[in-house]
Amino acid sequence: MYKLIFTETYLHREKRFLNAHHELVERYKKVLRLLELDPNYPSLRLHKLSGKFQDKYSVSVTKAYRIILTFAVTQKGIVLIDVGCHDDVYK
Repeated sequence: MYKLIFTETYLHREKRFLNAHHELVERYKKVLRLLELDPNYPSLRLHKLSGKFQDKYSVSVTKAYRIILTFAVTQKGIVLIDVGCHDDVYK
């Protein structure tokens, strides 16, 4: 099991995201639970990013919304960085 690490910046973005997308709250919670249990769970569609985000990964909340994260493998921790629309997150 992995430990999710919520940075202050992420928590601010998460609050804005959930306030704007009430319909995704339960789906978002499910994604976080799956991420803790197994980041490679198929529905998360975990994949490594490229370009300016080459050291980061992404998981899907829906087809349109993503969470960007990094892994701190030595502590089995997952640092959450950003959540939002695909186009907004990757700017």
